Amino acid sequence: MSVFRRRGRNVWWVEFEYRGRRYRESAGTTSKTLAIDIARKRRREVEESANGVRRNRNAAILFSLAADEYLALKKSTWADRTHSIESANIGHLKPHFGKFLLTDITDHDIARYQTYRHEQKAANKTINNEVATLRAILRRHRLWAQIAPDVRMLRAREDVGRALTIEEEEKLLRACASSRSRSLLPAVTIALNTGLRHDELRLLTWRQIDLVNEAITVGKSKTEHGSGRAVPLNARALKAMTAWAQEFPDRKPNHYVFPSEKVGVAGNDRIVSVFDTMPGKAISSWKVAWTTAREAALVACRFHDLRHTTVTRLLERGAAFAVVATIMGWSPATSVRMAKRYGHIGASAQRDAMKKLDLEPEQKNDQPSATVQ
Repeated sequence: MSVFRRRGRNVWWVEFEYRGRRYRESAGTTSKTLAIDIARKRRREVEESANGVRRNRNAAILFSLAADEYLALKKSTWADRTHSIESANIGHLKPHFGKFLLTDITDHDIARYQTYRHEQKAANKTINNEVATLRAILRRHRLWAQIAPDVRMLRAREDVGRALTIEEEEKLLRACASSRSRSLLPAVTIALNTGLRHDELRLLTWRQIDLVNEAITVGKSKTEHGSGRAVPLNARALKAMTAWAQEFPDRKPNHYVFPSEKVGVAGNDRIVSVFDTMPGKAISSWKVAWTTAREAALVACRFHDLRHTTVTRLLERGAAFAVVATIMGWSPATSVRMAKRYGHIGASAQRDAMKKLDLEPEQKNDQPSATVQ
């Protein structure tokens, strides 16, 4: 058995002979050490196959190739945000596992990776997400179950975010009203009153807005359960959306609700004016305008905290958790997690619900109430 490189090429090849037949094939790597390992495993495959031992089809697949296949396979079923996150996770995994054969990845290798990423100051939740991506790839090739019992995920804080107080909301909305971005105020108002995620809101088109029936139909969402759900508009959201719609009298169903716009400042009064609107292109982000507004309002929060605010207020005001889960577009698994996260918020509502058991049943026709035996 030997490994060699062809003239002018960096990739190593393996060569060996078994039962009079010569095998010569590319190892697909520029590492000689890895090529030697691949050659040994390839010869073992040939021997096992020749002797009736079932061949493992995953034995010679490099993690880097399996990861690329995984991304390509899942892309059509993922939201763009999910694909970006998974791609980033694989970007961190590849330098460590890229030259590993899938069958060679052990729980010790994963533990070393967790230590390495921790030394790089990555958060435990981030590391767990990356290991989850590795798990998905190994599971696809039926290789996760054998190491799963020995893999330990890191303890991560399940940060639910924060809900704004009424005073914070008022200050934030005043700051948004003064923003150079004219879409920031309606966007934040609608986010606070619907719980839409950033991209669910950003990518809305006018065909998804039903002002007559007072509802928004969400398009492609982060999850399958979130996509296509109908979210009712309360009075505040409806007022904001109606006023915003009046800014676009020539709007078409396929136009974006929040289009990309260019603004300028003119005159000594520094008046902000919109001079270029592209209805067929969604606004890329409110990041700059949002950061400026919340800093001006002295309110420390993330855009996603607007969604937390919606959930918190719904639960505090007695909305059933199942109804909130439907409005938010949570999957059953996510609903379980969220029930734990938000469980303390609805404590008063839960107490009020239990007090209803203290109410005496209505007496009808002077008939005694039934007695439970």
